Amino acid sequence: MTKFSDLNLDPKVLKAVADSGYETPTPIQAGAIPPALEGRDVLGIAQTGTGKTASFTLPMISLLARGRARARMPRSLVLCPTRELAAQVAENFDAYAKYVKLTKALLIGGVSFKEQEAVINRGADVLIATPGRLLDHFERGKLLLTGVQIMVVDEADRMLDMGFIPDIERIFSLTPFTRQTLFFSATMAPEIERITNTFLSAPERIEVARQATTSENITQSVVMFKASRKDREGSEKRKLLRTLIEGEGEACKNAIIFCNRKMDVDTVAKSMKKYGLDAAAIHGDLEQSQRMKTLAGFRDGSLRFLVASDVAARGLDIPDVSHVFNYDVPSHAEDYVHRIGRTGRAGKKGTAIMICSVRDTRNLDDIEALVKTTIPRSAESVSDAEVQEAAPSETTEKPKRTRKPRASKPKPDESTPQAELQTDAPQDATPPPAKPRSEPHQPTNTADAKPERSRASGRNTGQKQVGMGEHMPTFIAKSFEERMEG
Repeated sequence: MTKFSDLNLDPKVLKAVADSGYETPTPIQAGAIPPALEGRDVLGIAQTGTGKTASFTLPMISLLARGRARARMPRSLVLCPTRELAAQVAENFDAYAKYVKLTKALLIGGVSFKEQEAVINRGADVLIATPGRLLDHFERGKLLLTGVQIMVVDEADRMLDMGFIPDIERIFSLTPFTRQTLFFSATMAPEIERITNTFLSAPERIEVARQATTSENITQSVVMFKASRKDREGSEKRKLLRTLIEGEGEACKNAIIFCNRKMDVDTVAKSMKKYGLDAAAIHGDLEQSQRMKTLAGFRDGSLRFLVASDVAARGLDIPDVSHVFNYDVPSHAEDYVHRIGRTGRAGKKGTAIMICSVRDTRNLDDIEALVKTTIPRSAESVSDAEVQEAAPSETTEKPKRTRKPRASKPKPDESTPQAELQTDAPQDATPPPAKPRSEPHQPTNTADAKPERSRASGRNTGQKQVGMGEHMPTFIAKSFEERMEG
């Protein structure tokens, strides 16, 4: 069996690895570290939780142990899709490079530009960054990438999902073509394949697991869910989640609950806290300091449940997560692989449970097609009575407004006189006295004026036109013959 001591790493790096408690490399580490130390490009394909981070951090530290970076010109660059993953990579460098004098800079959002510029100006052997913040510093003229000797792209498929591929291509063009490139991904989409063919030179391909497979250490199951009524779906689904957690008992030491929408992340976290479950939310809209504080609490065990969006699906290296609950079926099948990869890490057992509603069955089919296996339906499905037994405070409905039907009024009929249409008033009711109104201007020759046709009935009434009152011009009141004579 291969050991770290057989991989030709720097002795100081080996000492740091031993301090971390590791003796035997994982398959991706054993396959990627030797060619990386030789200066070759590496294409690593492995599922999450297999140790990809150490696959590039250990050889980078060994290669960079000699030399010194100049101001604003980092010697190496690591690109990560999320702030959490970038912060985790930085922690790995701190752990494995503690016996080597290397400087490090972390460029992520949510941190002051001035603080980051001060670190860059002092010189950084290792620059760890998200693509957006890196380009921000470059466009401000605070960073030069012409001195990059080693470039790493971590979680490349997540970069694709988040729309970072144009940024990645631009960053590649800003670095020297003589650089060494280490490229890691859990899946290989056609777009990722195109980039590797364009920017990697005869890479050593290490594929330690079938593409888009899930770990055999994870027990997976799906619970089919159907709400009793549409307006109760949210409360009944949260009740089902709590029931599943209770059903796992003491085996559920801690868990990550994944939701598709940020709004649901906050709602589920508040609901769990309301019912006595120690939970906190993490998603992209929170301040960076709050996100880091929540993650720190989950890592040290002071927080039991972490309710997260897919921003936390990548890069969370928490070695002892017992359960992952998919509150929602992920809309992208690849996200399922990364979500449940948060449990069953480092050879430990894990449990992944997913709640699937009727409208999510198509996404479930896509997931099963991707992982090439049928996810077992839970034999312990919650009964309809349990699902509908939601908490009163969550199911209390507002009284619905009822609208009284309007009394249908008969439409005016051309054959009905206007007087006959007044059916709402009683027969013996005395009509109100009419207001006095001024007499309309009468034409001089009233004998020749033709009777007016009533608008309501279309019958001749024998009355003069009074619609325009005193303002009616005289020529309108004249008869046709009288106008012709004039």
